[in-house]
Amino acid sequence: MHELNQCPIPSFEEFLLWEKGNKGRSGFSFPANDTGDFDIDPDLIGEIPDLTELSEPDVVRHYTRLSQWNFCVDLDMYPLGSCTMKYNPRLNERQAQLKGFTEAHPLLPARYLQGILKLMYDLEAFLREITGMEAVSLQPSAGAQGELTGIMLIDACLRSRGEKRTKFIVPDTAHGTNPASITLCGFVPVNIKSNEKGILSPESVASVMDEDVAGIMMTNPNTLGLYEENIARIAEIIHSKGGMVYCDGANLNALMGIVQMGSLGVDVMHVNLHKTFSSPHGGGGPGSGPVCVKKHLEPFLPVPRIIESDRQYELIYDCPDTIGKIHSFYGNIGVMIRAYCYILSMGPEFLKKASQLAVLNANYIKESLKDVFHLPYDRTCMHECVFTDEKQQHQKVTALDVAKRLIDYGFHPPTVYFPLVVKGALMIEPTETESKETLDRFIEACRQIAREAEENPELLHNAPSQHFRKRIDETFAARNLYLRD
Repeated sequence: MHELNQCPIPSFEEFLLWEKGNKGRSGFSFPANDTGDFDIDPDLIGEIPDLTELSEPDVVRHYTRLSQWNFCVDLDMYPLGSCTMKYNPRLNERQAQLKGFTEAHPLLPARYLQGILKLMYDLEAFLREITGMEAVSLQPSAGAQGELTGIMLIDACLRSRGEKRTKFIVPDTAHGTNPASITLCGFVPVNIKSNEKGILSPESVASVMDEDVAGIMMTNPNTLGLYEENIARIAEIIHSKGGMVYCDGANLNALMGIVQMGSLGVDVMHVNLHKTFSSPHGGGGPGSGPVCVKKHLEPFLPVPRIIESDRQYELIYDCPDTIGKIHSFYGNIGVMIRAYCYILSMGPEFLKKASQLAVLNANYIKESLKDVFHLPYDRTCMHECVFTDEKQQHQKVTALDVAKRLIDYGFHPPTVYFPLVVKGALMIEPTETESKETLDRFIEACRQIAREAEENPELLHNAPSQHFRKRIDETFAARNLYLRD
């Protein structure tokens, strides 16, 4: 095993642009004036800001240094639980940047967009097959908007039947945006707890399901990284009272080619193209969260819909039951192109293999670290595993301390304190793209940190210690914002 190195990221200070530069410096030469001299009323211009004057090297070096402060998956493992921050092939990025895609204006008539429309039409077909659903809309721009759209579809369908239900079931292992999506659609969340295995029991669902409940929002695999093995039985219970089943498909990275949610009684689900299907994400986007539905919800899908007629692709708006548009134009096309390329290049065999490797990697980490970190659910996980800081608490070492110390070893910290059902959670998702050698380095770093927690807890309390930016008082920073003049 390679010796562990600390702090591979450059550590140097960088000043604000306003604190650099000098009068007379310029990184740009204006073209010669070919319009003649003329006077401008100063009142029309207003006060000219006192901007710093910089040379081209000043600017280039400034932004290059800032870029080297950022941790990214191109540097090392990014085990951020629930986020699926995997390495994305550059091939798919290159295709998304082709001029035929990037320079196509969305207001062009359909006859000039046949290539893009065919790509979107085929992508919908791929997603139908992968999920086992029967119709797809690519409009939603992120998972949360996909959730909102899915609940709007269920509400519209129930209203078309003359029903106005007021409640929606939300498990404690659902993604955090699920209750918000329900509330925005006018429903009251009904919270239910997972059982001792970390999953939902049919009995707990049956105890709250009645004719006033519109349905249930399940995340599968759930936020504990566990497969909801009772989902088919739960769907039967929900359907028996006229409700519908929504599945949060953000964790599809664990199930591609293995499980089709449509065959288990799911009525609608969203898919995160930017997590599962090869788009860099984080920092606010861009994303794409298509909704996949069964036939009875298809009439309510957002417009426009893409259809094929005489080998031509058209956008149609004449859908009387539609919930309308939920995104400007047709969605985030760049993310769709990457997903389309990823699916074509992988094919069914390797999409399945990707999920198998994601699950294998997570279980390898779980088994390798469960003797040093507390494992609240010691059972086979899916794409991610959840530990806690319970074994380190006697030294007053917290999950946050462990995460901060990992920075010193060159790894991005895992998700901490989520899911909320686990106290002091450390949520680790290695993804399928990390090699065994990388996983072994990460495991050894975690084991070393566990030893440090016993022998020198102050080291963790003050981590990270190898960077010029040391431990920040995040609570103080959040409560005392300082916005520079």
